[in-house]
Amino acid sequence: MTQWADGRLLVSLDIDGTILDERGHITDAVIESVQRLTAAGHEVMLATGRSVASTLPVVDQLGIRPEYVVCSNGAITMRRDPESPMGYRREFVETFDPAEVLTTIRSYLDKARYAVEDETGFYRYTEAFPDSSLGLSSEQTDFEGLLHMRATRVVVISPDHEVEEFLDVVDRMGLHKVSYTVGWTAWLDIAPDGVNKATAMERVREILGAPASALIAAGDGRNDIEMLQWASREGRGFAMGQAPQDVIAVASDVTGRIDEDGLAAALNSLSA
Repeated sequence: MTQWADGRLLVSLDIDGTILDERGHITDAVIESVQRLTAAGHEVMLATGRSVASTLPVVDQLGIRPEYVVCSNGAITMRRDPESPMGYRREFVETFDPAEVLTTIRSYLDKARYAVEDETGFYRYTEAFPDSSLGLSSEQTDFEGLLHMRATRVVVISPDHEVEEFLDVVDRMGLHKVSYTVGWTAWLDIAPDGVNKATAMERVREILGAPASALIAAGDGRNDIEMLQWASREGRGFAMGQAPQDVIAVASDVTGRIDEDGLAAALNSLSA
């Protein structure tokens, strides 16, 4: 454990819906607020459901170089490494056998689209996913081709379902031995059992030696619930203004919407 300076903050930020809007755009106000905190000596890092390949470009866009980056909803934690071609190396990787959960889900959602990410960030998928949803390294396969690989993340989308209907279906599945979240759309993200953004961030906190009172988190999705709870216990957890009510309910603070530069407002309040 390292010595953590008094007043220094450990800030963990979700990407989609928090940093990036639906067009994939980051405003100047968000970039400036992130860089201001970093220049003041605070550790600002990302904690996202995205793959490594789609996360590191956002780090570059923000103009920061945090010691750690949490990807794949906590299943992969990257550590800064100047000798790596990416500038980061995989420090912690959690995997699981996806066969049982995939076959269970398919029995309820036979028309869904499936993708599995392995520990290297490579995706195999059954049908096309929205642009940039998967990493740059991917290939199409049949459903059986997903059952015989170790997974860090399973993604399921069901275009035929509305969100509330999809939530009901997921609830009836009775999934076990995995962690899962449901996003804004009929999108299911599955991680290894007991793994989420908060478990990965807690490991980072312990390594860096940050006290619980130094924790700040911001997010907008159901996969941010544990992280917001984690930060809010003694620090602050900001839910974006457009977040679902169950996300807002666990946060200590609510900021503006993504289209109102809510993240910039939250971060600027930390040094006000």
